[in-house]
Amino acid sequence: MYFCSGYGIFPAPQDTSAHILKKAFVIALCTFLCLPSAAQKSKKVNPEDRKVDMDSPTFVPMVRVGKVLEGGDSIKYVEMSNVYVYAPITFKNERQRKAYNRLVHNVKKVLPIAKEVNRAIIETYEYLSTLPDQKAREEHLKLVEKSVKAQYTPRMKRLTLSQGKLLIKLIYRETNSSSYQLVQAFLGSSKAVFYQTFAWMFGASLKKEYDPEGKDRLTERVVRLVEAGQL
Repeated sequence: MYFCSGYGIFPAPQDTSAHILKKAFVIALCTFLCLPSAAQKSKKVNPEDRKVDMDSPTFVPMVRVGKVLEGGDSIKYVEMSNVYVYAPITFKNERQRKAYNRLVHNVKKVLPIAKEVNRAIIETYEYLSTLPDQKAREEHLKLVEKSVKAQYTPRMKRLTLSQGKLLIKLIYRETNSSSYQLVQAFLGSSKAVFYQTFAWMFGASLKKEYDPEGKDRLTERVVRLVEAGQL
């Protein structure tokens, strides 16, 4: 069961440009999502509210023990997360070292949010497929849009500008679609253009893609290590 409730769309006049951009992010990234009511009522701590521990894994490594039958014998097996081995990074100076540490910190902060968004997209898509017709789906999406603006805007205000930009890229990584494409698919081209223009005014782009083999190679390395529980 899903429920939606929400309020305004635009930030108050006293908001800074950074806060405005963060609200643009949340509108564009999550405007079509609606989380289950049980999750909303729970007392879970959101990823953006957790203190990042640079010395402990963000995700718990998977260890699954099972057994299979082979020739009449029961054979146990252990399934584990991938283990990644990379050559040590050589920093040219302290500035590079600090930049890398900031990247690790930011990935540990926003990767759980990107995965949360991906799960919510899947759940929302599955729920929409149960509705009887296009009119019902459009009415539901209008309610979802209002709900998510109210729910995610204060959450995204806790992120820095660089974390917001990283979140856009990691959502692309999780969903294999840009934020622009997601909004376009769920809400139409006109709203996708509107939100893209709004973000562009503050130096961001909802069309930003993720390039794990190129310019985002170092980010991909950090993401894999964080996912595997190695960072």
